Amino acid sequence: MSQSQRFAGQAAIVTGASKGIGASIARQLAAEGAAVVVNYASSRSGADQVVGAIRDAGGRALAVQADLSSEPDVVRLFEEAHREFGRLDVLINNAGIYEFSPLEEITKAHFEKQFNLNVLGLLLASREAARRFGPEGGSIVNVSSVVSTYTPPNAAVYAATKAAVDAITLVLSKELGPRRIRVNSVNPGMVETEGVRTAGLMEGDSATQVAQSTPLGRIGQPDDIAPVAAFLASRDAGWMTGETLVVAGGFR
Repeated sequence: MSQSQRFAGQAAIVTGASKGIGASIARQLAAEGAAVVVNYASSRSGADQVVGAIRDAGGRALAVQADLSSEPDVVRLFEEAHREFGRLDVLINNAGIYEFSPLEEITKAHFEKQFNLNVLGLLLASREAARRFGPEGGSIVNVSSVVSTYTPPNAAVYAATKAAVDAITLVLSKELGPRRIRVNSVNPGMVETEGVRTAGLMEGDSATQVAQSTPLGRIGQPDDIAPVAAFLASRDAGWMTGETLVVAGGFR
């Protein structure tokens, strides 16, 4: 099968896919033949744009609102996906949030906001996917971050959530492997997304310093990440599970 049709006849859910890395992954999977559920929490217009682009290119896509930190929402997301496409082959756990805070300002709310989405949401989505994959198995790709090992100051909670994602990737790869379900992770470096720009991280010295510390000399783009996620989700990576691929231009 050609790479352009690696996902022909398959269905995928991409969480947090209304913009940024998630949107790019959704478009990539659709371009390679998958029917794609574009999940979003609040940006309906962004999700509709992604769905529109996929359909304009001849693909199949559906936008479904769901807050991944809410268990009923997660269940509903997967039910709606099944009603629309009748199967599930790929889950991309991309939905996440980041907030930075020095130790003195960390609060219970700051902790729960990030862990409830980045970790609990990922676990709930993985649970529902594992329940719905067919007898041939399926693929789960978690979007983690180099922050899990780079561990910058003021990122204790966010880095902890991504370290948890890395651990979950390993645990679930062993737990679900006998069911032919592969679980891998892509760990991006700094990527220029709407969220990063809104947070002001592309301004001033921070982005410049990251680019200068990156052997390939630039900040990443969502389209740098999407092909790697698609590879991990595809049968081309059929002998890979429990792996973490760092996609950061050499940044460590």
